[in-house]
Amino acid sequence: MKFITVRDIRTSPAKIWKQLPAEQEMVITNNGKPIALLTPLSGETLEETLSSVRSARAANAVRQLRKIAQKAGIDHMTDAEIQAEIDMVRRERS
Repeated sequence: MKFITVRDIRTSPAKIWKQLPAEQEMVITNNGKPIALLTPLSGETLEETLSSVRSARAANAVRQLRKIAQKAGIDHMTDAEIQAEIDMVRRERS
């Protein structure tokens, strides 16, 4: 996986676009920190790629929530306790 800077994109975009199909993934950095992932797309693969990225983001969000629940000691709640929490939040929103 290749790392490129925001500046690289501004100064030599043609070089990046030529390398992208071979690299398959490039991480864009700003001040040394990753900020985005660049990946090649085509009309045929756009929807499938977007779906895969969204699924990966959702799975990551669930993992993070599980870690938070475990740290808070609420990772062993019963279905009834979970439903009670949901009902309470819904009442507060109304």
